[in-house]
Amino acid sequence: QVQLVESGGGLVQAGGSLRLACAASRRTFNTYVMGWFRQAPGKEREFVASRRHNGGRPLYADSVKNRFTISTPIASANDTVYLQMNSLKPDDTAVYYCVIREGIVLKSAPFDYPWWGQGTQVTVSS
Repeated sequence: QVQLVESGGGLVQAGGSLRLACAASRRTFNTYVMGWFRQAPGKEREFVASRRHNGGRPLYADSVKNRFTISTPIASANDTVYLQMNSLKPDDTAVYYCVIREGIVLKSAPFDYPWWGQGTQVTVSS
């Protein structure tokens, strides 16, 4: 059973930045996609970004393009993925979830990701 642990959430003013991190463990497959979703109060879970384990062009939601960057460390023995969030807006306030799926196809629907982290709260004040 894959385990995902997020960190880095918090409170920030509009226009500020935060970096989220996610560490995966107990992975049993060699090709995979890691990504992020978010869920604001009263709203459905929304795709944010995803990236193949071996690089390549990431996939971003239109709402975060040119503001958020998904990446992995150069030497990531622990299957870590980051989400650098810049120019944050109050609309970015949500619980952010790290996800992982086996394979190399970038997906953006929640049901395409069988494993989820517990989530980390991001609050952007105006």
